[in-house]
This record gives sequence, structure tokens and C-alpha cells, in this order.
Amino acid sequence: MPTAAISPEVMAKYEPVIGLEVHVQLLTATKAFCGCANHFGSAPNTNICPVCLGLPGALPVLNERAVKFATLASLALNCTVNQRSIFARKNYFYPDLPKGYQISQFDKPLAEHGWIEVPTAEGGTKRIGITRLHMEEDAGKSLHDGFADSATRTYLDLNRCGTPLAEIVSEPEIRTPDEAFEYLTRLKEILLFCEVSDCNMEEGSLRCDANVSVRLRGAEQFGTKAEIKNVNSFRFVRAALEYEIERQVEVLESGGRIVQETRLWNASEGRTYSMRSKEQAHDYRYFPEPDLPPLILTREFLESTEAELPELPEARRARMVADYELAMKDAHTLTATRAYADRFEAAAGTARNPRRVANVLLSEVGGRLNALGLELEQSPVSMAGIVLAADLLDEGKISSRQMKQLFDVCFEKGEDFSAVYEREKPQQITDAGALEKLIDEVLAANPKQVEQYKAGKKTMAGFFVGQVMRATKGQANPALLNELVTRKLEA
Repeated sequence: MPTAAISPEVMAKYEPVIGLEVHVQLLTATKAFCGCANHFGSAPNTNICPVCLGLPGALPVLNERAVKFATLASLALNCTVNQRSIFARKNYFYPDLPKGYQISQFDKPLAEHGWIEVPTAEGGTKRIGITRLHMEEDAGKSLHDGFADSATRTYLDLNRCGTPLAEIVSEPEIRTPDEAFEYLTRLKEILLFCEVSDCNMEEGSLRCDANVSVRLRGAEQFGTKAEIKNVNSFRFVRAALEYEIERQVEVLESGGRIVQETRLWNASEGRTYSMRSKEQAHDYRYFPEPDLPPLILTREFLESTEAELPELPEARRARMVADYELAMKDAHTLTATRAYADRFEAAAGTARNPRRVANVLLSEVGGRLNALGLELEQSPVSMAGIVLAADLLDEGKISSRQMKQLFDVCFEKGEDFSAVYEREKPQQITDAGALEKLIDEVLAANPKQVEQYKAGKKTMAGFFVGQVMRATKGQANPALLNELVTRKLEA
């Protein structure tokens, strides 16, 4: 952390200005400009060819599926898609860029002027602009550790060369680390719902660079920015921004000057380090890619792509809250992924009470899966089993306690709910006469508690319900039992 704690009053004098650049690998089968497999985890330097290595005479051919995915993402992010865009060569030297240039887009990108809405601390929403979404290819990967001679050598894996990317650049409208976190969270949700990327940060398919500066509140001119790289989680992006904002304020308060530079985030130490100075923007000598013609998108292509847009997360949550009377918190959980939401809604459509299906899925099945570190796809209880349990509960054929016991068996034996229910077949006692007899016995055995109830301690009713439940081994119908206990006590 900075050398001295800075008071809230000093911090309040300054306003952070944050912009995010997000690189997203598109989920195509092959690379952007050749037929090599676009696949993570292959043996090093096996998914390469003359095109992605930039060998003499090799010519790029644009992957139409990559264009489709990038356009779909642009539309989902409320961008204006340009019918004509230009690929350019971005020239720079780095060992993992064998061509010496990167095919990208510069002054004529695929899409511009989009936005994402994020929740604010005050409970409202804020719209954060997206400057542009452009297409480009990825570079290879430099490996600096993991080998016997890593202290003196760097290894190169060029499998990633040519992987199709969408770069999404926000406007510098983010004002807090929390806003940055929410922006990235919403962005990832949208991309996952569109199924254009797996957004796996550990595998590098979503990478984020953050630009941050501070200025006196009320000032119009931006301060000198630092770019933070090497951040591999949204939580670390927030932490890195918090550190960097405080560092810059400390420098300015001590009479120093912020240097424009690139900094790296060290998660283990919780701080950023200077990587290289960046006093002037690097001259990449952009010029139009001579081997690729302008990218022209027809009206038919744009209309067909727009027709493929799914219902996006925020809209789907609002509809599910309205349709199924869910709490917004539950709707958020059920829309964690498009597949999860689809599975729930397919099941809810066959159930007596969709809201009860959500409760069973999230509390009974979801709770057990979380405790075991399992995903929904690994659950022994199918969605049909969840619907059956919810329907039985809704019909009063089993109690909550019985359902829990049945689910315990399901997870212990690895069996679906329907099989366990048919074998165990617990029955609820719904005979009012039989329950009244048991209630009379419990009341007679606990006169002191009856007197407490009569004296105004109405919570004692729960004690009597519990005693009867114990006597029936949880098989008494809860609603009927509560009604009869209250009636007896009030008589």
C-alpha cells in the first residue's frame, strides 16, 4: 500500500477517471485468418501455419464466423455497427509476434458508440459508454517460468497467434473501482449470454487493462494516467484500481508528478509496480492491411445477426421476476449463465408452481452442490426430479422435512429424486382426527407450556407443533397441523 494512510478528507478532494480496455477471444472453431484450430490447451506450437506465422507468400482469409460473433457482441452492447470497416497493420516488435505486426482495426472499427448500464451504490443505474469494438488477432504467449532454465531463457508458444479477438474500449466515464467491477461483470454476462466467448480469464480468453488517473474534483482536464496490466480477475481489477488511486493521490499531495507509464499488478503484495514509462504514445505506424479488402456488411447480414440476439441478462431477470414472482436475488442466481436460465425455465414451464421450483433448485439442490463443489450438470437430481419434488410439496403430499430427507438420500446414493421417492414413498398424515388425538396427548403432557400460551406467549404454538411432528416422524401435514394446534389452544 502507499507509504502512509491518506485521510478520507484528502481522498475526497480528488476524482478518479477510469477507462477499461477488454480483449475477448471469440469462440470460433478456427483462427481469425487461417484454418488452424482455435483451441486452448494444445501442445505448444502445434496449432500454427504459414499464415499465423506470417511466412512469405501466406495470405490471410477472414473468418466469417468471427465477424458474426463480433457483430453479435456489438449489437448486444448497444453499439452502432459500421457497414464498412477497415483492417490495418499495427506494427511493433515483440518475440511472440512473429509477423512483426498485428492485424487489427484502427480509424474505421467494426462498431462504435455503445453503452452498458451498471448499478450504483445509491440503488440507481449509470450508463457507461463504449467508445468502440474492433476486431483483431491475438499474439502468441511468452513463457517466463516453469522451465529449468527460466532464469535465463524465455519460451514461446505461438498457438495463440491469430486467435480472433474483439477489443472493447470503454469511455473514461468510470469513477470508482466498484463501478469498474460492475461494468466488467455486466460485460461478461452479456458476452456469455450471446455465446460469443467463454470469457475464461484463467485461460486468457478475457483480459482487461485499466487506465486510471485522478484530478481535483470539479476540474475538466484529465490527470496523467497509468495503465495497469496483468490483472487476471475482476476482484483484482478493483483492488488494483483502489491501490493505484491512493498511490496517485499520495504522489500529488506530496508535491510530486504522476508519470505516464504502464504498471503491473502484484496480487500477492496487493500493489502495482512500474513496468515501463510511456511518456509518448507508441507509434504503431498503422496503415491499411494490403492483403484484406474493406469489410462490408450487408443489410441482410446485419438483420440476420440481430435476429440471433438472445434475451439479455437484465431483461430476462426482469421478466422472470414478473412471470414467476421471484426475488431479484434469486433471478440473478438463476441467470448466472444462459444455460442455467434455460434449464430453469424449461422445468418451470412443466411445474405447478414455478416459484417453488426455483426455491427447491436454489436452496435444496443448489445448497448441496455448493457444499460439494459441484456444478448443476453434476447433480444426481435432474431438473425433472426437482419439478417432481416441488409439485409433491405444493400438493401437500410431502413435507419440507421429508423432502430434505429424500434429497439427502439422493446425494448420498447418487440417485435421482423420482427413484428415491418411489422406493421410500413417505406419506403425510392428513387425517384430522388422528392428528387431533396426538395434539390432545401433547397438550395434556405439557400443562405448563399450555398456561404460558394462554398467558399470551403465542410462540409456544411452535413448541406443540414440533412435539407432534416428532411423534409422527415428520409425517404430519404442516399446514393442517398448525391449524389444528391453534384451534385447540384457542378453544
